[in-house]
Amino acid sequence: MTLAFFILLVSYLLGSFPSGFLYAKNLKGIDLRYVGSGSTGATNVLRNIGKWPALIVFILDVLKGFIAVKIAYFLLSDNIFQVLAGLFAITGHIWPIWLKGKGGKAVATGLGMFIALSWQVGLASFGTFLIIISLTKIVSLSSITAALLLPLYMLRYTGTFNHSFTLFSFIVAIIVIWKHRSNINRILKGEEPKISKKNN
Repeated sequence: MTLAFFILLVSYLLGSFPSGFLYAKNLKGIDLRYVGSGSTGATNVLRNIGKWPALIVFILDVLKGFIAVKIAYFLLSDNIFQVLAGLFAITGHIWPIWLKGKGGKAVATGLGMFIALSWQVGLASFGTFLIIISLTKIVSLSSITAALLLPLYMLRYTGTFNHSFTLFSFIVAIIVIWKHRSNINRILKGEEPKISKKNN
């Protein structure tokens, strides 16, 4: 029980590491919580700092979810705790203790979690994101679409609704979509911004 608690604590702290916030603050002196969408994730970094810093932040955020799951896998080898570790990393990313609970939307961290759980599902979700963003240039719509399809990808992988991976894929999808509710409102109004070549 002590080991399990330690793993979940480390997972939360990993997730709460404010990579986007620190990068923007140190590179440009910008507090991402008060510009753009207010998110500390890669998309807000892209819009306010540039594409290369955004790529670095994206990779770091993916690693947070990936490493949390792999720590649980190597130390406990239990499906439930792998998923819980991923969820705690996502929770840390969304509500980081260092930033008074104001973090990102957990898309990249969630991707890292599912790449660790099943690389096939993770790559399918990322592929969906890339296809939609290439067609629409709207990051939020790409993230929402990938989240909506995530449970279907995981169901195909596990073959059952009763598998812990499948059940928690629904939870993660709901969290990601809920975090994008303001984006959904803007998409419906035709007001959601698109990425452009000037983000360099």
